[in-house]
This record gives sequence, structure tokens and C-alpha cells, in this order.
Amino acid sequence: MHPHIEDYALIGDEQTAALVGTDGSVDWLCLPRFDSAACFARLLGDEDNGHWRIAPEGAERCTRRAYRPDTLVLDTEWETADGAVRVTDFMPQRDRAPDLVRVVEGLRGEVTVHSVLRLRFDYGSVVPWMRRTDGHRVAVAGPDSAWLRSEPEVRSWGQDFGTHAEFTVAEGEKVAFVLTWHPSHEPRPPLVDPFIALEHSVEDWRAWAAHCGYDGPYRDAVVRSLITLKALTYKPTGGIVAAPTTSLPEEPGGVRNWDYRFCWLRDSTLTLGALLSAGYLEEAEAWRDWLLRAVAGNPADLQIMYGLAGERRLPEFELPWLSGFAGSTPVRVGNDAVNQLQLDVYGEVMDSLSLARLAGMHPQPQMWELQCALMDFLATAWREPDEGLWEVRGGRRQFVHSKVMTWVALDRAVRTLEEHPELTGGDPDRWRALRDEVHREVREKGYDPERNTFTQSYGSRELDASLLLIPRVGFLPPDDPRVVGTVDAIGAELSRDGLVRRYSTEGDPVDGLPGGEGTFLVCSFWYADALHATGRTKEARELFERLVGLANDVGLLAEEYDPVAGHQLGNFPQAFSHIGLVNTALALFGDEGAG
Repeated sequence: MHPHIEDYALIGDEQTAALVGTDGSVDWLCLPRFDSAACFARLLGDEDNGHWRIAPEGAERCTRRAYRPDTLVLDTEWETADGAVRVTDFMPQRDRAPDLVRVVEGLRGEVTVHSVLRLRFDYGSVVPWMRRTDGHRVAVAGPDSAWLRSEPEVRSWGQDFGTHAEFTVAEGEKVAFVLTWHPSHEPRPPLVDPFIALEHSVEDWRAWAAHCGYDGPYRDAVVRSLITLKALTYKPTGGIVAAPTTSLPEEPGGVRNWDYRFCWLRDSTLTLGALLSAGYLEEAEAWRDWLLRAVAGNPADLQIMYGLAGERRLPEFELPWLSGFAGSTPVRVGNDAVNQLQLDVYGEVMDSLSLARLAGMHPQPQMWELQCALMDFLATAWREPDEGLWEVRGGRRQFVHSKVMTWVALDRAVRTLEEHPELTGGDPDRWRALRDEVHREVREKGYDPERNTFTQSYGSRELDASLLLIPRVGFLPPDDPRVVGTVDAIGAELSRDGLVRRYSTEGDPVDGLPGGEGTFLVCSFWYADALHATGRTKEARELFERLVGLANDVGLLAEEYDPVAGHQLGNFPQAFSHIGLVNTALALFGDEGAG
């Protein structure tokens, strides 16, 4: 039986990440970067597509598991008839090469443990050549090489194109395995001491978590979300991936399967807000600097997403040899949405840079020049239809959210000049006039007076969860009757017990795709924010408590949730969902939880 998405936990080294199942199997790992080809791809196929399982002989699902408090170090435990054993999984901060470390420790009695390692490079399609050397098992295939060793050394053998090991641990005994990747044309990197690396990893994560400035209700959930965001950060550049996975389905067996191992501009404002509010200025500055590098160039060429270092080309293709998670195909690599026009990103970029100034970040010299260039382009392009923030593939429309974010871009540009008159360049009079024009047009064309709600696009009767952001970005105050009406309409038509869908997928959906999807978790957090802003704080807190309860046993959230089947859906863990959790906690409890 295929595991559920919530059966996985995340470990990582801030350059890549692995997913570890409740059965003790590492089923997903891309090396050396988040967006590299996977060497363990069982997540999207089967055992022959690569995995590494360590568990007691004959055991299935673990008895319990948990992260060590305030860390990304995972402990998985099994109780057996012969005793108890723990497997500790982590990826130490890398010096040169990425290491995956797995420490087996006897807790009680004497337990026989089995390890099965099947390396399959290039997303599970390439079986490497294996050899022994200096006490290591070495796998080589094309550009990839991986070294496996144990301390102390245990008996291992090759079988069924995999490396097997079997050993017994008594109470207090430990056996550590280290898997190290490096380019096959380079010499083996220096060996890491697994036990010292474990101590350092625990210390480093706890020291980082201690900087969290929030100490209110649900602090554990907030810190877990912040640690997850930190783990999804590509440390060399400061970019944050939307998720470490590709093609986890939004509907089991469906086609809504996308690659999220890239950095989206629209996440920037919410990410910056979460990091700054929680006290993480260094990470916020790194993300701001990544943003500035990524968007540099001709404003007409602004993309909605970029690679980890700001790469622009992210071609989408399919991997037909992978059967997909729970049979959900196609499995996609890359993302064609990179070529879409999504005008809201101009608003998100301008809002992010405005927030950075307000937070007192050291301004980059080219920042205002870049912002002026963005505004010059937007002043002529804003009337165009676009694909919108949900990256629909059913044709361009005049999406209301895109127009609202156009207003945000203009508003932040005007405010920046008002607050920083020393800045030169720009055309504030033109921007103010255009800001008023956009505001007027949205009120006239994007609002349905009969139903007292804003709509998904001009002339449409459909609703869209992105409309919940109207009071958050300051387009209208929360007590405006049109805002209250919009919140009520979304609650009535797009939500199920407070869990909100992005938009309707019945009939002829705007995204042009067959099938449906689950409720969108970040939209549900937006709904809680909107309830709180419109004076329904008790309902907002009840919804927030329910949303926190949807996290899996180790506190992680995917992109979506199926309230009927009771399972998570979509790529996992999802940065947007965890950003939503942090921001909503701070909005609801920030006054009583500020450090």
C-alpha cells in the first residue's frame, strides 16, 4: 500500500532535502541541490526507483517518531518483541559535499536491524556501478558518485541491484551510516564524523530557533514552521523553494502535478513578513538580496519564478518511467508557468522592497532604480489580461487580484517617495493618478453589487480566495461593507468548515484542467486572517486551531488538504502553508507573544 503524503518527515542541509517515511525509508532525495535529479525517487514510483530503508527485521510502520525539540533532527523508534531501537536521521551543514547520516541506537533488549540501499540516479532511471574500496561501498554513474560507510563497519552484500546490511544492536550500542555524494570526476571529499556531526546539528538548530521572537500560543507550531522555511532555503543564495518535491498530486490519480523546487516571487512579501516578525533579519536580508538579483534586468522580462540562484530557464518535461505518487501522472520536471504573464508579481516585489525599507534593512544602491523601472513598465502593461497568481492554463483574464496588486505596486512606490524624499527619480504625480484609476476600475468592474462581493475576474460571477487579501494589502479597510461581503461570500461558496478552496473547479474551470483539487491551506490561513480583521476573532482562532491540527505528527503541512479523505495533498512540505501559519499566529496572538 502506497504511503500517504503526511507519512513523511523532512530532513535537509539548506541546499537540498530528503523525505523519510514512517517505515524508515528515505524515498526522496535530490543531490546536490533541491532541483537536481533525484537519487531516491520511490516517492514517485516504486522501490526500484531508489530508496534507503533502515528498520528492524520484519517491522513495518514505526511505533513513534519526532523531531528533537527545535531541530531538524528526526528520531524514529520501533518497539519489537526483542526490544526497542531508534534511527536518527539528519543532514549536517555541508562543508563541501552533502551527507545523509543515519544513526541506529539500541534502546532496550537486542534488535536485529536490516538496511537496504538502492541508489538510482537521474530520477530513478540509472542503476549505478557498485564497488568496494577502503571499507566503503562506492556507486558511480555518469556525473554522480556516492560513498556509503558505516561506523563501526557492519557486514554488507549486494543483492537485487541494492546494498544490504544486517546487524544487531543491544541497549546503548550505536551504528552510524553515512552516504556522501560528490561529482564522479572529483576525489572523495573528507569524511564526516557522524556522532560529532549529530551533536553539532542539534546545537546549531537549537541556537537558530532560540532567536525566534515569538513566545505566544502555538509557539511549537510556529517554530516548526520557521525551521521548515529555513530548511527550504538554498543557503548559498538565500532563495527559498516553494517545496522540495515535484509532482505530488493535488488530486490522487489526477494530472495537477507540478514541480515546486523553484523560488516564486509572490511568496516574497509573506516570507519577508514572517521572517522579520519572528526576528530573523539575516534570513530576511538574504531573501531580499536574492530577490534583487533575480529580478534585475528588463522589467518586461520579469518572471514569476526563478531557479535557486536566479536561473531563468526552467523547461518543463515529463518522466514517463515513473508511475507517480498513488498512480498520479504525469510526473513533471521544470515548470512552464515560468513563461506566463502574472502582473501581480510586480505588486509583490514592490511590497517586499517597501517592507524591507520599513524594517530598516540596509538598502542596496540599485534598489530604487530597479523599482522605478518596474513601475515604468507596469504603467503601460497593467491593462493586459494575465494568467493570475494561480498560474491558470485556461487562458488569460482580467483577474481582480492582479489589478489589486497593480494598485499595491503604485501605492508602495508613492509611499516610498513620501517617506524617503531623498530618493531621486520616479514620477509620483503620474503614479498617484494611475493608482486612483486602478482603484476606481477594480471597484467598478471587479465588484458584483448584487451579491456584495468582489469576483475572480472582470465580468465573472466566480469567486477567488485571493480576494481575501484585499484588506491585508490595504486596498480597502477591513470594515468596508464590500470587504465583509467578500469574506462572507467566500466563506459560503468556497469553504468547507473553514477550509477554503482557491476557486471552483466544477464545470468549465478557469485553470483549463480536468478533475479537482483539495482545499488550499494558505487560503484557509488567509480566511482566518480576514475573519480576524473583520472582527470575528473567536472564529479566526478556532479555525487556526483546526488548521494547526491538520499538520502531520511532526508538524508539517503540504499545499492542500482533502477534508473528505482526511489526507494532505500536493507538494510537501509547502513553504506557502508554513508562511501562512506563522503570519496568522502573529496576527492573532502577536501582541501577547512578542519577544
